[in-house]
Amino acid sequence: MATRNLSALFDPASVAIVGASSDASKWGNAVSRQALRTSHRPIYLINHRGGDVYGQATLPSLAHIPGSVDLAVICVPAASFESSVVASLAQGAKVILAITAGLGETDSAGLETQDRVVAAVRSAGAMLVGPNCLGIVDNTTELYLASDPFESGSVALLSQSGNLALELQQLLVRRGMGFSRFVSIGNQADVTLTDFIADCAAHPATKAIAIYAEDFRDGRGFVSATASAVASGKPVVVLAPGSSAAAARSAASHTGSLASDGDVVAAACRAAGAHLVHTPRELADVLSMLTRPQRRPGHRMAILTDGGGHGTISADLAETHGLTVPELSTALQADLARDLWERAGTSNPVDVAGYGEQDPMCFARGTQRLLESGEIDALLVTGYFGGYSTEDAFAQGLAELEVAATTRMAEIMTAQNLPTVVHSMFPDSRSMQALRDGGVAVFAAVEDAIYALSRATFDPPQLVLPLPASAAPVVADDYVAAREVLAKAGLPIVRATNATTAQQVLDAARSLRYPLVLKANGLLHKSDSGGVALGLEDEQQLRAAYAVMDTALLATSYSVEEQADLSVGVELIVGVRQDPRFGPVLLVGLGGVYTEIIRDTALALAPVSAQQAKELLMDLRGAGLLTGARGRPSLDVDAAAEAIAKFSELASAHPEIAEFEINPLFVSPTGVVALDARIVLGSTHD
Repeated sequence: MATRNLSALFDPASVAIVGASSDASKWGNAVSRQALRTSHRPIYLINHRGGDVYGQATLPSLAHIPGSVDLAVICVPAASFESSVVASLAQGAKVILAITAGLGETDSAGLETQDRVVAAVRSAGAMLVGPNCLGIVDNTTELYLASDPFESGSVALLSQSGNLALELQQLLVRRGMGFSRFVSIGNQADVTLTDFIADCAAHPATKAIAIYAEDFRDGRGFVSATASAVASGKPVVVLAPGSSAAAARSAASHTGSLASDGDVVAAACRAAGAHLVHTPRELADVLSMLTRPQRRPGHRMAILTDGGGHGTISADLAETHGLTVPELSTALQADLARDLWERAGTSNPVDVAGYGEQDPMCFARGTQRLLESGEIDALLVTGYFGGYSTEDAFAQGLAELEVAATTRMAEIMTAQNLPTVVHSMFPDSRSMQALRDGGVAVFAAVEDAIYALSRATFDPPQLVLPLPASAAPVVADDYVAAREVLAKAGLPIVRATNATTAQQVLDAARSLRYPLVLKANGLLHKSDSGGVALGLEDEQQLRAAYAVMDTALLATSYSVEEQADLSVGVELIVGVRQDPRFGPVLLVGLGGVYTEIIRDTALALAPVSAQQAKELLMDLRGAGLLTGARGRPSLDVDAAAEAIAKFSELASAHPEIAEFEINPLFVSPTGVVALDARIVLGSTHD
């Protein structure tokens, strides 16, 4: 993936703010106020009316700047946007930072203006950020071109929402984090999210990347750039809306109705190794763990608590988030009993059972014993602990002892290579502040603590196979065409013959083996409409089935098929749809007529290898049906995976096919066979 050189954006030699204003209600005022905080580079303020802004004289036009300008910030109304950009390019601007709104996000006229400006910018060999953005900040180069300051730190924040970025700033700062960079990506008319990810991945001061995105534009580029960042040791956390988009889409296939926009983004994030979250608070909590040196090698969690209720709730939450709370070994339990007291529960959760009221240092001893045991991968401390150092604590004499205990705990926790979080009913107490000062994550809600702990790992990027060369386009979208495409690709499908009249149906049967299946072509839900007749044992039953369908459905054609042996096996659904941002997306799941009710599916960017297809199958809730659960015979999962991989390659080579589906793909102990297929032709941007 080619990367763009953004040095003129993040470290320009000079900056011009077009639309600088002394009116505090205007963006040109807020950006000027922040920009003038630095003495690192010349800042030129442009206002055709003249006057001063924050004590600096303005220039009436860009032409009055002595020499060229690297970066031009455009803060004028939409009506003056195009002319301001043209003037900036004439002054040699290498980058246009467009704060101006009311363009491509507004209406067709605004989009036309935006497109003309982008063409002019590219023709000049320059770049445009935005429009409709809040600005940028680079704390490492003292570049402050946003309406608000962003606390210095190591997180790069890339956001498509200005107000949400301000909220994320507050959330991260409260957790002791700050920003290396902030970029409001706006409409991404030229420079895209992908470009910013790639540049931040190479930025030495950036240790983690936080993203809020509503439009990924170049989805495959996003995956590639994010995977490179994660592989270099920089975690990426993504907050993206869109999980409910399926409800608003008219589905032309099961695949279309089962794979929402949010599902596709989740599959892309998994491929890239990014952490997908659903709320601003989750983003901040996950970053608070990922920016620490401790990593979680496995899923075993210990719970150290001073209350049975907190321990029980924590154990339930741990399982919800994919963690386990294993029973500790007899030897470790004996050691913990000596560290605590005889009333303590030591199996896991480990409950000090009120001993903290006598000896707060027992939490430090328990923490050290658990972290050094080799039996766990993560630790949660939860409950009342932290309350003995509050002003209204019932045992004032314990305050200093608790602070001393938490100071010691911080030393122990940061010395170990395992993630540890603390939840306290008193998160703002002196002792909890001592933990924060020592580098330990403290949470006010136990659910937040466990969620963050469960994400305290780098998810390795998956191998995303390259898209195949496009094959000769498919021009027909009927059932016969779908069967032909599968057969030519070597995918197993039941023998069948197409027919349009009663006599052709009977003639077709003579070349096939009974029992037969008769299908009325052209129906999405054939079974629901009475368009499928199974188990036809002879010509008489076939003739009767045809008569019923022909009267009720008036189908233009019929498929006469051999009926596969369905006595032992499982029906799968396998589909690929073209996503306008991420390209072909594969869906696999439990199939058949109840597939939309069961909704047991897994998604991945297509094409996939046979090994990746097998992993998708094993991710299904019903995977046990494939591997011999409850005495059932094991099915040929390898054959299913091979067929799925071949199908994903086939569908990916046909971008003109909006949705391509096999439902069901029947898996038996001895192989697989496709029983039905569907093609939906259409633009990849529908």
